[in-house]
Amino acid sequence: MSTEPVPAAPVPTGPLRAELLRTASLRSARLDLVPLRVEHAGEMADVLSDPALHTFIGGSPATAQALRSRYARLVVGSPDPSVVWCNWVLRRRRDPCLVGTVQATVTGGSLAEIAWVVGTPWQGRGYASEAAAALVAGLRAHSVRTVVAHVHPDHLASAAVAAAAGLSPTDEEQDGEIRWRLSPTPDPDTVGPPHG
Repeated sequence: MSTEPVPAAPVPTGPLRAELLRTASLRSARLDLVPLRVEHAGEMADVLSDPALHTFIGGSPATAQALRSRYARLVVGSPDPSVVWCNWVLRRRRDPCLVGTVQATVTGGSLAEIAWVVGTPWQGRGYASEAAAALVAGLRAHSVRTVVAHVHPDHLASAAVAAAAGLSPTDEEQDGEIRWRLSPTPDPDTVGPPHG
């Protein structure tokens, strides 16, 4: 019997690490963030059926069949190996119904663009903020360094969600939306003593 130590498996980095995140379940105080499956399409068609959800993003509610087709493409993943599509449905734990989705498009393993949507009947209860914060924490735990979101300047509820997830507005715009970016955590080795 050998007494040689067995080397530890290397920790995945970059897109491979993001790929592990894609299949991970995340959790918040009241929600389970469950990796998207095609089977979620029927219930999600009901969750996302209010035309008002499309006020800022355009389009109209998708049918269950249209969502099945879309979800089938999403679960396969991006054709670009440097891009990982991460999508979760939000399942409320107290009565396991779906209430929305969060997503992250991770590029190069270190940049994630995130988005969220909560069905109209469940809005105003903090679910979007809670889910977005859990998503950002999951991304950071998987070594994603930069997190951004694009928020329409008139969508105050989405701006509040971005802020609750730790993002701050920038001066950058894309397609009429403001880019929000995760404020970097100060490095304790470079922060001096308080002034005063």
